[in-house]
Amino acid sequence: MCGIVGAVAQRDVVPILVEGLRRLEYRGYDSAGVAVLDNAACLGRVRTKGKVADLSAEIGGSLHGTTGIAHTRWATHGVPSVSNAHPHICRKTVALIHNGIIENYEELRTQQTAAGYEFTSETDTEVVVHQVYDYHVRQGMDLFDAVRRAAKDLRGAYALGVVSTKSPDRLVAARLGSPLVIGIGIGEHFIASDVAALLPVTQQFVFLEEGDFADIRRESFVIYDSAGNQVERKLHKSELTLDAVERGEYRHYMLKEIFEQPRAVSDTLEGRIAQHRVLEESFGPGASKIFDEVQGVHIIACGTSYHAGMIGRYWLESLAGIPCSVEVASEFRYRKPVVRRNSLVVTISQSGETADTLAGLKEAKQLGFGHSLAICNVPESSIVRESELVLMTRAGPEIGVASTKAFTTQLTALMLLVIALGRRFELKPDAEKSLVDQLLQLPRKIELTLHLNQQIKVLSEQFADKHHALFLGRGAQYPVAMEGALKLKEISYIHAEAYPAGELKHGPLALVDADMPVIAVAPNNELIEKLKSNLQEVRARGGQLIVFADAHSDVASTPGVQVVDVAAVEDSISPIIYSVPLQLLAYHVAVLKGTDVDQPRNLAKSVTVE
Repeated sequence: MCGIVGAVAQRDVVPILVEGLRRLEYRGYDSAGVAVLDNAACLGRVRTKGKVADLSAEIGGSLHGTTGIAHTRWATHGVPSVSNAHPHICRKTVALIHNGIIENYEELRTQQTAAGYEFTSETDTEVVVHQVYDYHVRQGMDLFDAVRRAAKDLRGAYALGVVSTKSPDRLVAARLGSPLVIGIGIGEHFIASDVAALLPVTQQFVFLEEGDFADIRRESFVIYDSAGNQVERKLHKSELTLDAVERGEYRHYMLKEIFEQPRAVSDTLEGRIAQHRVLEESFGPGASKIFDEVQGVHIIACGTSYHAGMIGRYWLESLAGIPCSVEVASEFRYRKPVVRRNSLVVTISQSGETADTLAGLKEAKQLGFGHSLAICNVPESSIVRESELVLMTRAGPEIGVASTKAFTTQLTALMLLVIALGRRFELKPDAEKSLVDQLLQLPRKIELTLHLNQQIKVLSEQFADKHHALFLGRGAQYPVAMEGALKLKEISYIHAEAYPAGELKHGPLALVDADMPVIAVAPNNELIEKLKSNLQEVRARGGQLIVFADAHSDVASTPGVQVVDVAAVEDSISPIIYSVPLQLLAYHVAVLKGTDVDQPRNLAKSVTVE
């Protein structure tokens, strides 16, 4: 996920831009660059492949200016290289940085080549800077008007920062599908893709809304909406401070990461949806052609990522009508699978270095299963490098060994894949729009679910003397139950198992007694009545039930049954929502037990050996 920083000031902005990029390094990138206008309104630019530290060393003391833009790039169109790095410049006049994907870049590139424009990169972004130049210089438009006019020619998602030698001391910004914020200083203004980039220079921010354009100068800025009306956006003061400790107000990284999930999911969706459609180029160059060839999906993963894959299988088959299989990577490696050609091999890994998953990917490629896609949280990891297509989850650094935000962002990414593939199978346009709308509501739904924290903390006290627990779910909630059991055993050391609720009579019911809590997830779907029957079976054996239930599912608290009401949510995305209270339960039980929450015994964050 690329990073944007821009500034218009009376002082040299190069140190501000470079520091801003450094603060965005967590987003993942493979190249970086800065372009500034000096006192003579001449453009200077430095770009490097590699890290921000390399960029800083390359700049040395050679670059100075009072207006500038900077960028960290994660390659989508074009390999990581200096020529593909941003900012891009057209004819030494207009410089531009861009987050997002331009879907019609090939069409624009053909038109611009015929008009005499030369291309120096493989990126989709270069067509944008040429388009702005054409309106600004060739047709004589004001820079702001030129950016707005050029934006009308674009299909896709973008956040833009644009400067021009013909309009020094001025920065134009635009946002559609990718976030952008204006930082407000005294006699200076800034833009960034993330507030964190600008904390050294300001704590006052205005967030651009979808379709907004901003004309930014040293002393002022003006915002226009997509209809061309001048608008005012709310001023926000950031509560973040430069000297805040990494955990902030949280006792453990795990709790911090649980509460970061609304933002993490939002970041996963950023720039990948426009006009109620998933942008297929989000998965990488050539994704559409590859998806056209796919006849089935084969998911390979371990641990929490395996549970995400199991939920993905329910979605792929029930929502999109696509055949799907899911395998534990360590098992896939050592059996002799029947090769299904034209499969999409999907590997899921937080670190991208999971040894069994990486080996499984290589094995699948060697056997000839088909194309490969990595769903991963770490750019430049081995699994990312080995895969044809990549969808970064953008969860940000996850320190706690027990994965939380990585899991929910993996599920979000999987739903994007379900939609992109499903439109080639059984997913109708209306259904796609509905799923996209549900995804866009996810961050807010997770925020509401996090309000259960205190109630779950009180509930956790019942586990103080427990040594075993049973988790139940039906349908796509069965893998949610599996993930809940894994979280509890990982960090509290309570033995926990998960079963499909319909399997109770086939053995697990023998374990049920008053000393083993039974935790069930009960969204209001077509299986709710069957689940209620399963819960009655538990109560009849004296089992103590804790039920996370949709408020409309008509499951009530009674002696031996404690119901935690979860806000109503559509069944399609309910596995993401119902995972959150189970994370909180595991966390609070572990704290009560006095275990090392962030670094549980015998476990590592990234399993890089068999």
